[in-house]
Amino acid sequence: MKAGAPSADSADVGWGGVVAFLVLTFGFSWGMWVPQALVAEGVLESVPTLPSIGAFGPTLAAFVLVTYANGVGGARHLARRAVQLDFPKRWLIPTLVLAPAIVLLSLGVAVVTETVPSFPWAGSLLILPIAFVVILLLGGPVQEEFGWRGYLLGPLQARFSALGGGIAVGLIWALWHVPLFYIPSETIYYQSSFVGFTVSVTLLSVLMTWVYNNTNASLLPALLFHTTWNWSQGMFPILESDPASLTMVVLLVVTTGAIVAYWGPRRLRRGGVSVSTRSFER
Repeated sequence: MKAGAPSADSADVGWGGVVAFLVLTFGFSWGMWVPQALVAEGVLESVPTLPSIGAFGPTLAAFVLVTYANGVGGARHLARRAVQLDFPKRWLIPTLVLAPAIVLLSLGVAVVTETVPSFPWAGSLLILPIAFVVILLLGGPVQEEFGWRGYLLGPLQARFSALGGGIAVGLIWALWHVPLFYIPSETIYYQSSFVGFTVSVTLLSVLMTWVYNNTNASLLPALLFHTTWNWSQGMFPILESDPASLTMVVLLVVTTGAIVAYWGPRRLRRGGVSVSTRSFER
């Protein structure tokens, strides 16, 4: 390890490492997004055409820092965590089922209140599995999870507890999205409620911390959980229904509260060694 370099292979990453991650993440992503938002708001007349790679900020920052701190071996270790399978496979159930269950229950409220959204896959069920793969690779998970859960969560939950770390990552995660709310082509975010988005993402972050801490710090469940969340809302766009949107938030609050109460806010796991002390072991 280089002298003075932040350790990216330990939950003991110092504040310098956390700050470096945030600077790189926001600098790269906002450097791509903010000019587009300023054009959309009329502040600038035009900007050069920018590549659509702003979402890779968190993952790029994580790999830059682990490579700087631990060399190519550190980067390989981070990449391998995406296919790490040494965790109880029963945790794939909440990973793959919890988000769709919340969305589908909310959809039921949309049906009852006659505010059913339109479905992008209507007439072609093949879109559903194809969309899942596309979202996994290009719709957020791969672009973000090596950073949010792979780098940032460990040091934050080591300092603030699992619940505190999950909330902190969630708030940062939400803030990172801000420019997208001003870019018309970002239809999921444009002119949507940032407050509602922040609440949902923060609760989601706590749920993902719970799964992460019980799956031996593997990034595979994090990638899949993120994918199922985005996929469920994309294929069943309940945000088009106000009653369904409110129901989704209520279900997230109830589910997250129950999990924190049962599993404990300090580690969000029962028994064993806290993941914050072993999440980057090689």
